[in-house]
Amino acid sequence: MGVHIEGDNGEALESYGEAVDWINGLIPFGIRPGLDRIHQLMERLGNPHRRLKFIHVAGTNGKGSSCAFLTRTLLECGYSVGTFTSPYITKFTNRFQYNGQDIPEETLLKLSNRVLPFVKDIAESELGSPTMFEVSTAIAILYFAEECYPDVVVWETGLGGRMDVTNIVTPVVSLITNIGYDHTDILGDTIEQIAKEKAGIIKPGIPVVSCVEQPEAIAVLKETAAGQKSTLYLLGEQFFYERSQISEQGQDMQFRGPFRDFSLNLSMLGEHQCKNAAGVMMVLEILRQYMAFCLEDADVLRGFRNTTWAGRLEQVSGNPRIVLDGAHNPEGAESLAKSLRETFRYRRLILMMGMLANKHHRAYLEHILPIVDTLILTEPDFRRKLDAGALYDLVLELKDSVAKPDLEIVVERDWKKALALLESRTEREDLGVVTGTLYMISDVRATLLHQTDSEKGW
Repeated sequence: MGVHIEGDNGEALESYGEAVDWINGLIPFGIRPGLDRIHQLMERLGNPHRRLKFIHVAGTNGKGSSCAFLTRTLLECGYSVGTFTSPYITKFTNRFQYNGQDIPEETLLKLSNRVLPFVKDIAESELGSPTMFEVSTAIAILYFAEECYPDVVVWETGLGGRMDVTNIVTPVVSLITNIGYDHTDILGDTIEQIAKEKAGIIKPGIPVVSCVEQPEAIAVLKETAAGQKSTLYLLGEQFFYERSQISEQGQDMQFRGPFRDFSLNLSMLGEHQCKNAAGVMMVLEILRQYMAFCLEDADVLRGFRNTTWAGRLEQVSGNPRIVLDGAHNPEGAESLAKSLRETFRYRRLILMMGMLANKHHRAYLEHILPIVDTLILTEPDFRRKLDAGALYDLVLELKDSVAKPDLEIVVERDWKKALALLESRTEREDLGVVTGTLYMISDVRATLLHQTDSEKGW
């Protein structure tokens, strides 16, 4: 793939692969919170984000599922929808979707070439090079503002909120799903500190919906919303939900809000999905009530029912029964353990896990070990992977206090061999579960579903 020189523009990227390599090549610049570089980029591009309607979604867990509920339901209601999410499960283009379809490769190439000279300019200034996530965010905004013009953009934060690159936008409504311990190296190591970062997406006068539960996090959100003169709709205060039927096929719930009550049926599994759905339903109610969105009941019902989200309590194989779940922090592990027990019937649980090195593994294991019969420890094929031996040492430390007395532990560093082991060990009445970092989930999913063009990354 040669690079040709175009006049004074310098190098131009010639293929989709080259564009993705260039964007991923910015990863070494790391995660550098702050909005200066993205402001510069947008300024040079004519501030295209100001022409779009955004629903801004932040939170520790549940962001992806909430974005999926919003996208599917708004589509069913007849709106065109742009969706920007991360990390992706199968392909780099998954990040940028219009009406549920990935950005075309040639469009990604065109937009990469559009931002390339500006990225180089800024890299030579005192601000330093824009990061991979900043460039991806700029491409997303250009795609939605200049290529496909959606009615609304479902806009997921990358990290935190206040200093997150996505916070350059002013949304029509914000959603903060929940708050837990994740990325504490960047966001702070108390719930209060993390809540302050997430609350940074609350904008003056813009309504905000949240499902947070910790009293100290609620206090931060209430204080921030009051300071910004924003109306806060809080689960347990302004809106509520109750679950009823639960099975491997789905679950029913009743939403109770300030404007009306509404019954929903979800195909997504786990109580945490009812909580996510309740938050999304509240967002839709605000759009319907105050922003003249036309959301017919039958379409809303169909939207929630038809929402699926890869790698979240997703059964990908029937014989043996294998479920994938990208739970990778303590709150995710707690939800997973609870959901497996109440949703599935099985004799033994065989669980394969692989982690990144920057997570709260002890608390994670405390939630998950009590339900596991056979534990297969492996490593994701990713640069920041956690050594399976280190994970094994941690399991041994916790084994006597939290695990089943006859817990079997297997260490297999090669995730492909570990997966083969899981498949062979999971008998007809058992349940196999693959969990941990989404980077590994994406590889396992591609293997089990025979997808050949799988890429992965943050």
